[in-house]
Amino acid sequence: MRTVLITGTAGFIGFHLARELLQQGFRVVGYDGMTAYYDVALKHRRHQILLQSPGFSCEEGMLEDMTRLEALALREKPEIIIHLAAQAGVRYSLENPRSYVESNLLGTFNVLECARMLGVEHLLLASTSSVYGANTEMPFGETQRTDAPMTLYAATKKANEGMAHSYAHLWKLPTTCFRFFTVYGPWGRPDMALFKFVHAALKGEPIEVYNYGNMARDFTYVTDLVHAIRLLVDCPPEAPASPKAIPEGDSLSPVAPFRTVNIGNGTPVQLLEFISEIEDALGMPIKKNMLPMQMGDVPATWADGALLQNLTGYRPQTTVRQGVRAFVEWYRDYYQV
Repeated sequence: MRTVLITGTAGFIGFHLARELLQQGFRVVGYDGMTAYYDVALKHRRHQILLQSPGFSCEEGMLEDMTRLEALALREKPEIIIHLAAQAGVRYSLENPRSYVESNLLGTFNVLECARMLGVEHLLLASTSSVYGANTEMPFGETQRTDAPMTLYAATKKANEGMAHSYAHLWKLPTTCFRFFTVYGPWGRPDMALFKFVHAALKGEPIEVYNYGNMARDFTYVTDLVHAIRLLVDCPPEAPASPKAIPEGDSLSPVAPFRTVNIGNGTPVQLLEFISEIEDALGMPIKKNMLPMQMGDVPATWADGALLQNLTGYRPQTTVRQGVRAFVEWYRDYYQV
């Protein structure tokens, strides 16, 4: 039985990924700081569910606490590390930038050090579609330049990719960075659009619609995303014999066992269409405050999923209609509304 250390198991994606891996027969060790960025009760409930599985154990601690993180890693000796924990949220990085430096930069450095000490079979790290920043050529492909981040959040994730590449090169550490595209679904974060829209609608309050609705996102259903991660676990990169040996469209580094991979649905959806699906799922209209574009936001995202499919044979396929309805069903059940 292989052991996987996942940082952020009380988080939205980490919770779903831990469940997927437990069902696949892995032993999962969780590490989470239980920060108060959003409702901690929701995080504790996720861990309570995971702890019902005998294959799951967890420890609370901050990524910045190297002593605690290192002790856990050396005790559990995971063959695989999946680093999801981070200070999330594009807009919050405008309010509290220091938390992104402490968690996303120092915290990721600590995870890299643990992976180096253990010599893990595969290190996988979460990045974001936000690294594509000011790019306008779509769909976004992994080999595009990502030198124009629009927020500090995106800049820290871009830095994480660079840090991980250096460790992959120096220590021959097989490393995959996956770039997420607007993940949504049951057990989601309260700061994300779908959660906020449903919460406001059921209270009869208006929602805030930025750029007057002229936005599009590549919405990716969470169970599709974690299934893609599960498949990527078994695809550790190998350094190529020469740059010419890298297949066209592959983001494999010419000097390291390192690769970046998009995980997105591959189908951008207009924001107003997304809201319409929420209205259909709720069976009610939603009041809208139409507002200008927020600072640091981008008008559209769209993932090129060819590399993921080439590596794993898989493409996310849950439609927005299916995903939104599943979230609304969960929300009504969890909050009894």
